[in-house]
Amino acid sequence: MTPLKKNDASFDPSISSHQYVADLLAQANIEINGERPWDMQLNASGVIENALSRGNLGLGESYMNGDWDAESLDQFFYHLMRAQLHLRVKPTQLMYHSLKAKFFNRQSAKRAWEVGEKHYDLGNEFYAAMLDQRMTYTCGYWKNAANLDEAQEAKLDLICRKLKLKPGMRVLDIGCGWGSFMAYAAEHYGVECVGLTISKEQADFGKRVMKKGLPVEFRLQDYRDETEVFDCIVSVGMFEHVGRKNYREYMDVANRCLKEDGLFLLHTIGKNVTATPPDPWIDKYIFPNGELPSLRQVTDAAESLFVVEDVHNFGADYDKTLMAWHDNVEANWLDFREQFDDVFYRMWRYYLLSCAGAFRARQIQLWQFVLSKKGVVGGYSRVS
Repeated sequence: MTPLKKNDASFDPSISSHQYVADLLAQANIEINGERPWDMQLNASGVIENALSRGNLGLGESYMNGDWDAESLDQFFYHLMRAQLHLRVKPTQLMYHSLKAKFFNRQSAKRAWEVGEKHYDLGNEFYAAMLDQRMTYTCGYWKNAANLDEAQEAKLDLICRKLKLKPGMRVLDIGCGWGSFMAYAAEHYGVECVGLTISKEQADFGKRVMKKGLPVEFRLQDYRDETEVFDCIVSVGMFEHVGRKNYREYMDVANRCLKEDGLFLLHTIGKNVTATPPDPWIDKYIFPNGELPSLRQVTDAAESLFVVEDVHNFGADYDKTLMAWHDNVEANWLDFREQFDDVFYRMWRYYLLSCAGAFRARQIQLWQFVLSKKGVVGGYSRVS
């Protein structure tokens, strides 16, 4: 929900804020204090005013405080976003975030470590309880999968086959997380892997759990500092932390580190419209300095450096992945109540379920790009 201003065409000062929002939500088939699972239940005053003035930041903080609820939060956001209410109103208070993204490099080498410290370093135990057995914190591939573990393994295998990995190859993983791709690729395809991460928790975890003798190396460093050359490069769920000011440099690094005949697979969440600011609630509470790229921004950054061999969109699968993560958090929450308070719990529910609703509404996407330096002679054939 985006904030409104008095000169919006749909704003009528004679109508109360509550009635105005009620009429707006009705267009998304949402009723305030209704009886359906996706209806909004108000538990305190000020929620409507907070959302009108501060957009999703106000709406999210009100939810974290327990000021409103929806029995099915994912359905609430699906209805909200599928109705594209954001196209009917104009943002005001979000201007600050838009200007920051446009004029400041919020993902500079110095600030790039902030997301690792604030998000990924929450504790490996919490993520182990939420994620699949391989600790894969990105979208699964559900085409033939019956559960989260199968979906994540299918995604990892899909990447390996898209890269056409062969024994003895050396692969760079930019943003390697807890090492799930590297372990899978090394074990099943006989490749050597080097992974880059800015999370100390992830690096420590990866070094501890990697099977003895598996040719996998974790490097706690920023991607801009990598200089080695590899047969293939993969980057899964890291480009969202790069930022528009650094997209071209990121592609320069990938080009520099890739052999002339190698393939580069980029897996990233993306947005439909370029000229939109980062979500202020996600930026403040979940992914500091994060920013979703548009399709145009990715291809502009790759221009003259790479040939786009393939683009695969399976964003609808992220809905299933997020719902599976949410189910795991719910099932294991009692184990973490002493470590995290109820505000954190509601924050995490808001994060997982609002994002699930957004992917379900197709407001955000999941793309896998396969890139080559000069183009694959004879053409590239996608696997599925």
